Amino acid sequence: MDYRVILGVTAAIILFFFGIIFALASVYAPIRLAVSAILFIVGFGFIIGVYIVTKKPQQIVQRVELSGEMKAVPIKCPNCGASIRPDKIKIVGGVPYATCGYCGKTVEVAEEPKW
Repeated sequence: MDYRVILGVTAAIILFFFGIIFALASVYAPIRLAVSAILFIVGFGFIIGVYIVTKKPQQIVQRVELSGEMKAVPIKCPNCGASIRPDKIKIVGGVPYATCGYCGKTVEVAEEPKW
């Protein structure tokens, strides 16, 4: 377990403990209720911080199933006719877009039917 998680949870427990003590003691001095609220808020801040530290990013894996033999075809820019490099293709909203390295035009990459 990460030391940051242990320290964060320990600090939150201590802050919650003192928050309860100050809340119970607010009968004698009303300002202690405000101190109790601050201690609870800071304690929740530590809990949220621990959650952010321990949260792992999701990894999305996409697999492509091919129905038959595939052949790589070079992509040409419709504006200037230059070849577009594969690293210039970006997927935006599920649609592939390619940017020409020569003229800078961005075009949608579409598969044409083979019939």
